[in-house]
Amino acid sequence: MKKIVSVTTKTLMLMGVLFVLLSITATAQKIGYVDTEYILQNIPEYQDAQNEVEELSKQWQEDIEKQYADVDKMYKAYQADAVLLPEDLKRKREEEIVAAEREVKELQRKRFGAEGDLFKKREELIKPIQEKIFNAIEGVATKKNYAFIFDKAGGPVIMFVDSKYDISDEVLEQIGSIMGVRGR
Repeated sequence: MKKIVSVTTKTLMLMGVLFVLLSITATAQKIGYVDTEYILQNIPEYQDAQNEVEELSKQWQEDIEKQYADVDKMYKAYQADAVLLPEDLKRKREEEIVAAEREVKELQRKRFGAEGDLFKKREELIKPIQEKIFNAIEGVATKKNYAFIFDKAGGPVIMFVDSKYDISDEVLEQIGSIMGVRGR
């Protein structure tokens, strides 16, 4: 029991010391934030890439739905003919239907799976834009001596933000693709 209390006390003291040290260094650091959603919305390349990915996705989805409809037609035709077919032809048609369905499922996985064509295309088109944004953020942060830059769009990471620290427009200027006035 004393060991547990001793370890807990030591852990609390270590955490307290770390908190004080971090507080001291944090007050000496310059902190800023960006809104990557805002930045992305103002980069025409990104909108074009998103449109291309959406168009491909729609096209591939339509192809897959058509193939599923073909499998469904095969199955309905089989059901209509099953009463009249000998067992060996029934098995053959069932195997054809199962193979066709398996083929469509494989195509669907290939197109939309975790490492599928859509994922790869999105990465191919959007990764260079993300790198451009990261480099611009790094450039602005280095130039202005920011120690930390947070992403406001990344979720509920920041509870309060003073807008004077928003460098999103400067990042867009560095990228050279600001489209309009910020309407917020």
